[in-house]
Amino acid sequence: MILPKRITRGDTVGVIAPASPPNYENLQKGITFLQSLGLHVKVGERLKSTYGYLAGTDQERIDDLHSMFADQSVKAVICACGGYGTARISDKLNYRLIANNPKIFWGYSDITYLHTAINQETGLVTFHGPMISSDLAKKDFDQLSKQMFLQLFEPTQIIYTEQLSSLQVVAKGETVAEIIGGNLTLITSTLGTRYEVNTKGKILLIEDVDEAPYRIDSMLNQLQLAGKLDDAAGIVIGNFKHAVAKNELPSLSLDQVLDTYFANLSKPVMKGFNIGHCIPNIAIPLGKAKLSTNDKKLIIAPGVI
Repeated sequence: MILPKRITRGDTVGVIAPASPPNYENLQKGITFLQSLGLHVKVGERLKSTYGYLAGTDQERIDDLHSMFADQSVKAVICACGGYGTARISDKLNYRLIANNPKIFWGYSDITYLHTAINQETGLVTFHGPMISSDLAKKDFDQLSKQMFLQLFEPTQIIYTEQLSSLQVVAKGETVAEIIGGNLTLITSTLGTRYEVNTKGKILLIEDVDEAPYRIDSMLNQLQLAGKLDDAAGIVIGNFKHAVAKNELPSLSLDQVLDTYFANLSKPVMKGFNIGHCIPNIAIPLGKAKLSTNDKKLIIAPGVI
């Protein structure tokens, strides 16, 4: 694993939109927050571009990402929002450029595809955390979630216990391994591609939003049939916001679906983590971690040096 360097007050961070176009008014509010941390902000040259449901053409979004990693004055790359589109550019990225210029890369949701691809192609530890347009501008965005950005300035061990949220043990165990993953839809979409998620001996993080239980069931079944659940050393179940049936037809509950795939695993599985499309949204580096159901604790090593 490659750890990026920490940033300092006065540094410049780059903001890009590698998926869908951001709400520009919300983007400005997010930039103001970054500036309040003592940071200078450089926005991607094509940040205002649109191409249907995408924040510009594939090449425009690639150019912005490459430009930020190549620019030696930019010390971190933060995504404005998710949506859709990162899978379209994953096979066209210059991973050697990224590996040769390791720096903080931050986002979640659709950015999961880039986390997976960058991790597997370069070994760079990236950050699964709230984004400046889709999250920071929300009126109810909380102080704890804002504080999570401070780990970019100092190596910080993340210790997640029930002091942050109620945690439930689905399957007992303890493991120390690299934590990977993020959005379940994006993880599943990597199957059969060059960037197929590698869960072997790793802790798999899953979360999602606006997916009915049958959809979550379908995706977990696909991961199971692909051997990804058996290969994993442990499972961290983040927030599944609005995971309810969309009509009045009979449905399994989210908990029933999760129990089907995880309750009988001989490895640690816990749910209830406020990681993902939720408030608070606890940001974590996708690096070395310890998951233990004995004391209901997830510990993640610092993501910067």
